[in-house]
Amino acid sequence: MAKTAFFSFLFFSLLISGFAKPLSYQTLTVGSLPKQPTHNPDDLSWTESQTVSLPEETDSILTVRLEHRDALAVNATPESLFSLRLQRDAVRAKTLTATATAGSNAGNRINGRNATRVHGNDFSSSVTSGLSQGSGEYFTRLGVGTPPRYVYMVLDTGSDIVWLQCLPCLKCYTQSDPIFDPKRSSSFHGLPCNAPVCRNLDVSGCNKKNSCLYQVSYGDGSFTVGEYSMETLTFRGTKVGNVAFGCGHDNEGLFVGAGGLLGLGRGKLAFPAQAAQGTKFGSKFSYCLVDRTSSKTASPSSIVFGESSVSKKAVFTTMISNPRLDTFYYLELIGLSVGGARVQGITASLFKLDPAGNGGVIIDSGTSVTRLTHLAYIGLRDAFRVGTKGLKSAPQFSLFDTCYDLSGQTEVKVPTVVMHFGGGADVALPAANYLIPVNSKGTFCFAFAGTSGGLSIIGNIQQQGFRVVFDNAGSRIGFASHGCA
Repeated sequence: MAKTAFFSFLFFSLLISGFAKPLSYQTLTVGSLPKQPTHNPDDLSWTESQTVSLPEETDSILTVRLEHRDALAVNATPESLFSLRLQRDAVRAKTLTATATAGSNAGNRINGRNATRVHGNDFSSSVTSGLSQGSGEYFTRLGVGTPPRYVYMVLDTGSDIVWLQCLPCLKCYTQSDPIFDPKRSSSFHGLPCNAPVCRNLDVSGCNKKNSCLYQVSYGDGSFTVGEYSMETLTFRGTKVGNVAFGCGHDNEGLFVGAGGLLGLGRGKLAFPAQAAQGTKFGSKFSYCLVDRTSSKTASPSSIVFGESSVSKKAVFTTMISNPRLDTFYYLELIGLSVGGARVQGITASLFKLDPAGNGGVIIDSGTSVTRLTHLAYIGLRDAFRVGTKGLKSAPQFSLFDTCYDLSGQTEVKVPTVVMHFGGGADVALPAANYLIPVNSKGTFCFAFAGTSGGLSIIGNIQQQGFRVVFDNAGSRIGFASHGCA
């Protein structure tokens, strides 16, 4: 009896002292919301001659610079920019969830024609953040036509169609550059209604001249309608010919100065798939998004197309196909760790894509805050709260329910957060990718949110600083830390 009591006491003592190792922490440097970007007049008017710190440019690489949409803001405070970002994010997440739920349901009609629902050799470009509510956060500058006219275009991994505002305009919003005039381009030509790419459009139509028509609508009510055509795009001197794109004559929305959108989705009409056909660039691209709080001397955000886009430092997970929706990039999230310990109850089953195409996890450049299914978010949040009991709590802010008052501090210790993907790809997030400033008063919030739907979305805050690789040819997605250098 005495021996049994002893072992029972020993077992209980081990339980309360814990077999688990102490939580692992990392340092968060306490900064503030980035101020309104200040630029020289030429900062946002780069041409193909301007370079970024990436592998040497050849005719087999395409690289361009990216910028965040806030770079085009005028007379905006840090608080107002952040508030607008969260508003756009809510619309974006709602739109993506609705699109994933709708799947392959049929829908609209243009001019009487039935249509479905609305919605190596390398090259590279730099990336800037910008476009309408629900349509993307980063933009770049590309040459369109022959000779090339340079315009800002938003990058969007959540949509497929490439489009641009064109003359003549039935209605065009204000953009930073002159509106593209197809009559001044020797490489422009329209497409007939029976063209294969016209038949591949989600929403298509035909006018009296037998010209192919297109329509794309976004979750905030923005849309573009016009003729589906072919044109040459120029990336820092590298030309990609015969790109199918929408020449938009009726465009409405708040597109923050950009002339159009470069669809980077997984569909057949998206730019990556088009660039892979009959070119030397292959169906591969990657981007690296620089934290907006980084110093001006840091390398710019950028996107690279071609074999050189695949970083040798990257860890890879399988790109999953959704039988009902080919636009989004699905991947296999199987668990999360906080402080070096796997969060109990967060298993692969919470993120599974079912045979009907519901649920799953997508990675998206246009969503800022990562959304997780409700049970997964609650488990992650509660584990993080346990590891931050020493920090002073702050009231809930917008969609964030876990916030801290870090005013007066220069750095704090926070538990580590790791995302575990199928195939052994573990992505350890820097502290600045999950505990972010939300105002100028020292309030920081846990940059995850829950969703009542089945779809989870990995947003661009969590992607900052990683080179994210989209290897469509190999059906895999990769993450390389410190990938912007």
